[in-house]
Amino acid sequence: MTQAQQVLVLWDIDRTLLYVGDIDRQVYRETFAEVVGRPAERLPARGTGITMPLAIRSLLIDNGVPEGEVDGLLPRMVDLLPVYLAAHAEDLRAQGVLMPGAAAALRAVQDHPGLIPTAVTGNLKPNAVLKLAAFDLDGFLDIEIGGFASDDHHRPALVAIAQKRAQAKYGMVFTRSNTVIIGDSLEDVRTGLEGGAPVIGIASGKTTAAELSEAGADLVFDSLADVARVLEGIVALTTTSRANVGSSEGPRLYSSS
Repeated sequence: MTQAQQVLVLWDIDRTLLYVGDIDRQVYRETFAEVVGRPAERLPARGTGITMPLAIRSLLIDNGVPEGEVDGLLPRMVDLLPVYLAAHAEDLRAQGVLMPGAAAALRAVQDHPGLIPTAVTGNLKPNAVLKLAAFDLDGFLDIEIGGFASDDHHRPALVAIAQKRAQAKYGMVFTRSNTVIIGDSLEDVRTGLEGGAPVIGIASGKTTAAELSEAGADLVFDSLADVARVLEGIVALTTTSRANVGSSEGPRLYSSS
């Protein structure tokens, strides 16, 4: 691909590239206890893909914090989350796992001359960096141009944020025709549908391949293990996006086994 054909690849992180088990939930517990002064009895649902500020708002409300106090407490929790996650850096390495094919797929996208990899994630930027670094994945992504929950709590808005940052750095305009999202959750699909980017769904999280397809993912793979097919999918969606890939026949599902 020439520069005019470069594609922005927006990677989700949790359950797409890596899984940190209960560490995020422990961080929510610790942050809530410090800010509110008592233990949290109810924690955010797992694997939804919603942004951390929205998860924190639900955490506060679901644990009986009066709505009038939520807006004052939420920024304090947002500030503290990266601090507590950093304290669990060793736990991330010891307890977390790489998703199948993640490192190879990231490396292949980074090495491809026509692809620009970054992240669009529900994580706050410091948390995203901590997680990626724990698995030595940070070098595969241009974090500088990503979209993070610290930028906007509305996840679909992060697509345009990443596109504008990429445009400023690389000197070309990024739109639906040259942007792809890769993620595992319904929220990743919604981010693409509302934010303006085709979506490759990876059924490596709590959402099944069928659910990703029904939600509107353009292509679906059961994992990142078949790296060649992932690359083919990225190219197919961006070279034929003007023809609305999959609009007449529905999303395509592939097995990587």
